[in-house]
Amino acid sequence: MSQELARPAATPPSADAARNTDNLYEVWGDTVDARHLVLAIIVSAIVSLGAYGLALLILAGLVESAQMAKAYAMLFGILGCLGGGAIGAMLFKPKRDVIEHVADPVFREQVVGDLLKEYGSLGRLEDTSPEVVAELHELGLYELFRDAQTREEQARQQGAAEADVDTRASLALSGGRS
Repeated sequence: MSQELARPAATPPSADAARNTDNLYEVWGDTVDARHLVLAIIVSAIVSLGAYGLALLILAGLVESAQMAKAYAMLFGILGCLGGGAIGAMLFKPKRDVIEHVADPVFREQVVGDLLKEYGSLGRLEDTSPEVVAELHELGLYELFRDAQTREEQARQQGAAEADVDTRASLALSGGRS
């Protein structure tokens, strides 16, 4: 199993030119400062080894077996790793900036068109539950689906009108006989 653990960040996480981005790397999908990463590892190692050593010292006198004292001390060392990680998280804040991209309206229209082609009809918004309608409003998609529903109904009415004209024309040509 080969996995790239660290590589330079592809793009700086911020458009802010004042921030130094030379030291930023991407580790396991997150952006980190290399200097802060090293310091966090050192802090975590000191805390975990300190917890292990202190627990071993205390438990050696309390537990009958030296092996049991070492096993329990290892558990305290693991808890020290978690504590070191928490300390590192408090000391060194994230270096990423979350930027939400607004979806392109043309792309949204294209997706609705693709849904219509695939499923034939999107249904009616009036038949949708209030929770779904509220979520559509929250996401800013209600108007998009309302417009699609209006266009779908207009196309259906236009298709029915054309079919009616075709029926009348065929009846006129045949004199009403089949």
